[in-house]
Amino acid sequence: MKLSVIIVNYKVQDYLLQCLDALYNSLSGIDAEVFVVDNASNDESQKLVENYFPKTIFINNAENVGFAKANNQAIKMAKGDYVLLLNPDVIIGENCIKHVCDFADKASDFGALGVRMINLEGNFLPESKRNIPSLWAAFCKFSGLSKLFKNSRCFNMYYNTVLSDDQSGESQILAGAFMLLNKKALGKEMLFDEQFFMYGEDIDLSYRILQSGLKNYYYPETILHYKGESSKSDIKKYVSSFFDAMILYYKKHSKSIYAYYHVNMAASMLKMFTLFTKKIRQSPRDNRKRLTYSTSDYSYSDLIQKIEIKGGVNRICIYHPKFSITI
Repeated sequence: MKLSVIIVNYKVQDYLLQCLDALYNSLSGIDAEVFVVDNASNDESQKLVENYFPKTIFINNAENVGFAKANNQAIKMAKGDYVLLLNPDVIIGENCIKHVCDFADKASDFGALGVRMINLEGNFLPESKRNIPSLWAAFCKFSGLSKLFKNSRCFNMYYNTVLSDDQSGESQILAGAFMLLNKKALGKEMLFDEQFFMYGEDIDLSYRILQSGLKNYYYPETILHYKGESSKSDIKKYVSSFFDAMILYYKKHSKSIYAYYHVNMAASMLKMFTLFTKKIRQSPRDNRKRLTYSTSDYSYSDLIQKIEIKGGVNRICIYHPKFSITI
């Protein structure tokens, strides 16, 4: 079997349906299997998936076991030469799977591959390609210096700015929202560290792949990542998980106890500050003109392109007559 796709779902059933619809279109002609691991969503996810996508292998967890453990459940069952980890709040184009698999087949010492992600405003997401987070890079990321000096490589070492977003090449750290893994080469090394409940596990895995002697690649196939839909239901848990993951990563990989101590202290202070100010809870009012496109009129590739072109000016929504939902 060529490919196993794993999607971890948590209370985003509409996004999951959209993701699966786009995925199965992209899997046409490819020998593949699809897993959905549900972390106790307690909604209609399983019923809807079984109804619309009966070939999907659905794993229903009685509790939220976290992103890392849920992925590992399916990775251990996967039969594909490659394993694709895919977020449910992602849309891919019709030729995406073929393109990334073809690239992986030819890539030297291939360990993992990530792609070019954009958000609903059509903006490129810099986490598509990142560097190993050094102490300085982490400080700039945590403190907000990277946002304050967006065009400075000195303050943006957290992201891979040397490689342009439309250029393929090696990138040290990839995003778990779309990560193609070489199961044949990695074996058990591709399992996530289950100490990471949510966030940071993709950084840890990317780093361990590099340590094994394989390479991580960035490929400029554009996909849409709504980003953070599963997190919006519990903002406090999101903030805590994000900063705790960074502390855990440095505890695990830092060669200097002093570096770990400083990161731990800085991350803890920033976590408290973020929770206190509640800045991430405040979403600006969207007064843009709303444009709704139907999947009966446009392919997913066309919709991704329209979002990239018009997303900053208009609010793009996608109507699915098949499911009677608008996202």
